[in-house]
Amino acid sequence: MKKILFMIPTLDQGGAEKVLVNLVNNMDKEKYDITVLTLFGGGINRQFLKPHVKNGYCIKRIFPGNSKFFCLFSPRFLFKYFIKEKYDIIVSYLEGPTARIVSGCTDEDTKLVSWIHVQQETKSEVTAAFRSFREADKCYKRFDKTICVSNYVKKNFTDNFRDINNVEVLYNTNETEKIQELSKEPVDDYAFYDGKKTVISIGTLKKSKGFDRLVRIHKRLIDEGVLHNIIVLGRGPEKENLKQLIEKNGVTDSFRLLGYNTNPYKYIRNSDLFVCASFAEGFSTAATESLIVGTPVVTVDVSGMKEMLGEHNEYGIVTENDEDSLYSGIKMLLTDDNKYNYYEEKASERGKFFNTKSTVNSVQEMLDSL
Repeated sequence: MKKILFMIPTLDQGGAEKVLVNLVNNMDKEKYDITVLTLFGGGINRQFLKPHVKNGYCIKRIFPGNSKFFCLFSPRFLFKYFIKEKYDIIVSYLEGPTARIVSGCTDEDTKLVSWIHVQQETKSEVTAAFRSFREADKCYKRFDKTICVSNYVKKNFTDNFRDINNVEVLYNTNETEKIQELSKEPVDDYAFYDGKKTVISIGTLKKSKGFDRLVRIHKRLIDEGVLHNIIVLGRGPEKENLKQLIEKNGVTDSFRLLGYNTNPYKYIRNSDLFVCASFAEGFSTAATESLIVGTPVVTVDVSGMKEMLGEHNEYGIVTENDEDSLYSGIKMLLTDDNKYNYYEEKASERGKFFNTKSTVNSVQEMLDSL
């Protein structure tokens, strides 16, 4: 049995956190002895780990400036301090702090894997959790394999680290059957029963998710007589700013922030359209989940979306990453029934591609090949 450690900063509400739980829960427990170690304790997704998956944390609570604090110490020191047991494989399941720590492993018998989830266009972005680009380059070269969640993310990574060649793409794991089953649950607190179409967006309430431009697009469409509702699932630091923007635009009755929910799938199924307004993504978990339950997707062009929806909008609408283009895409599906019906059918068709078994098998094959 291979002893494998997955390390990630937290198990909070993010997409990488969710798909890690999906992955380890579905790996062969007769073949792998799996531990999930987080830098910080707590996290909403920790409760969903299956009993056979061991888990722990390094520090009880997250604290401001932790990345800079960790940079005071060498990767080798941090690895020795935080990771006490011997493993056959150690996976840093998110770029940044855990990659730096895992790279400090000196055991030649332990294979190291780095998992990159987000698009990082510049050298300053890829070095945010490191002392310098030189250190980041040195750390990432320590890994036996680097996994990227999309070809877009892979291109970013290899453009920045040109001498690292052991890089491949593996798509995220979604529990498709579970998603479909949970999506059928009734939505007792559903915000809108007024007959208008409902748009849903999901994610941490932070600036990079672009929810502010979704508020402005909503107001613009309402003023043009395209009546609809928008609900957003998630929590985060931009909540109060978004509430003020919603009030300023006079759309408090039709644009609702519903907070975090452990079953977003029932909301997605009961909505007419999923929208991603992000400035950056890796491979959107929420968009994938929308396809799985058959809800059409309109998104700006961020990492992974054209891989998911097709280079020529075969399975959903991918617009330029600006407010006017996203407005046009949303308006088209809210007002053109023929287009909407077409993409509703295509969403269900594409959703079948992201089945649990194939993505888990791909990961297991990669780990076995090390």
